[in-house]
Amino acid sequence: MNDLLFEISHTFQLDSVPIGLTMVISIALALLLDRLLGEPRRLHPLVGFGNVVNWFERRLRQCGSTPVAARWRGSIAVALLLIPISVLTFYVSQFESLNMVFGVVVLYLTIGGRSLAQHALQVRDALGENDISKAQSMTGRLVSRDTTALNETQISKATVESVLENGCDAVFGALFWFIVAGAPGVIFYRLANTLDAMWGYRNERYRYFGWAAARLDDVLNFIPARLTALTYAMLGEFQKAIRCWRNQAYSWKSPNAGPVMAAGAGALSLQLGGEATYHGELQQRPQLGLDKLPEANDIQRAVSLVNRGMLLWLLVIFMGGWLFA
Repeated sequence: MNDLLFEISHTFQLDSVPIGLTMVISIALALLLDRLLGEPRRLHPLVGFGNVVNWFERRLRQCGSTPVAARWRGSIAVALLLIPISVLTFYVSQFESLNMVFGVVVLYLTIGGRSLAQHALQVRDALGENDISKAQSMTGRLVSRDTTALNETQISKATVESVLENGCDAVFGALFWFIVAGAPGVIFYRLANTLDAMWGYRNERYRYFGWAAARLDDVLNFIPARLTALTYAMLGEFQKAIRCWRNQAYSWKSPNAGPVMAAGAGALSLQLGGEATYHGELQQRPQLGLDKLPEANDIQRAVSLVNRGMLLWLLVIFMGGWLFA
């Protein structure tokens, strides 16, 4: 793959292309690779990073410690996990001969558009086959809630919610930080996002140790989440999406997931949220969106919304690239 990218770079003489258009080409190539290849089946960097995260947790998180000490250890863990990798990425990206190829590969590895769609559509297909057990199992790969007792409506709701929320984390947030800060930016963002996914729970185990990871993810996702919400609104039921965003987003426990989920629910004219069980504990979440409960075919609609969002972003980035060329 690297040989192919080097050949493309040489053929089109990308070293002489203005930086705005180089960014456009890099993003287009990364999205194309994601569409054609999907996630690496083995040795995915984010999976390897997750294993390192577990190693750090076993050594730094101690039960029964004071909240202040737990927060300090969690903050130190976040710094040790993110700073060296980000600095190394920045160093490598400074080599002009590798800059574009490296950026394309990094963005391809950090975007999960095809993988997200594949996992969600597997749930839809299982529901279409009336195989609830399989659908529950496939949903468990997408969400952190308990799925063993979910019915078809609850499975559809959980999957749609995952598609909308991960559309921000794995697609639009990654694109935003690549545009803002290149390969180091998207690496830092996606690793911080992974830490939040693993440690950002408000339970006894992670309430204090995961505090730094959760707050960092809140900061990094503040702008991408609202751009994602706007994307969903523009490509769906606009007025409903904006109304749900304005009236319901504040009630969600996450300051960033709230706008994304509310706008997405309104854009699809669906009802999301409500009660869900996490780690054996029933949580009463606010309801978002409208009155229609999700069905299996609404999973496809959510996937299509994210896919159309990627095309819209690519068009806007392309126009911006020409404007600032």
